[in-house]
Amino acid sequence: MSILPMILIASALISTLQPGETLPPLRGEFLTGRQAQLPDAASGRVALLALGFTFNSRFPVEAWIGRFRKDFGGNPHVTFYEIPMIGGMARLGKWFIDSGMRKGTPRNDQENVITVYGGTDLWKQRVGYQSPDAAYLILLDKHGAVRWRHSGAFDEEAYKNLYAQVSRLLREP
Repeated sequence: MSILPMILIASALISTLQPGETLPPLRGEFLTGRQAQLPDAASGRVALLALGFTFNSRFPVEAWIGRFRKDFGGNPHVTFYEIPMIGGMARLGKWFIDSGMRKGTPRNDQENVITVYGGTDLWKQRVGYQSPDAAYLILLDKHGAVRWRHSGAFDEEAYKNLYAQVSRLLREP
């Protein structure tokens, strides 16, 4: 049996992440150059992951993270990660892309940005990808389990739900 049918069968078995599931390993690189792997990098903290799959998805990602940082940025038990998911031919521009992102990101925020090159089709399945320019949000508890998901532009009602989920998770032992 050739490898292509096995890959197609395996990719068909990937399901959308559901609350209660542990986040599968998501490997990338912090803008500082260090290797990053989630959920390990967030271990012991409640974490909001904001994935974007296109250049224009940075706008909703930044809107969600900006509001989240305003409300939870000072809490040492909470963290967040902006995660540009870069696939296709764009991977060839890794140095150029990372360099541009480093220039546009304050140094003390560079450990909150994880670039992921490759594997985007798999993660599109995991987040229920539908809209290219949407932010895909995953809230993890302190143990790396998915507790909440959402996709789209910033939305006040959805944010209230996220806020309530984070507040509840912070009260858990």
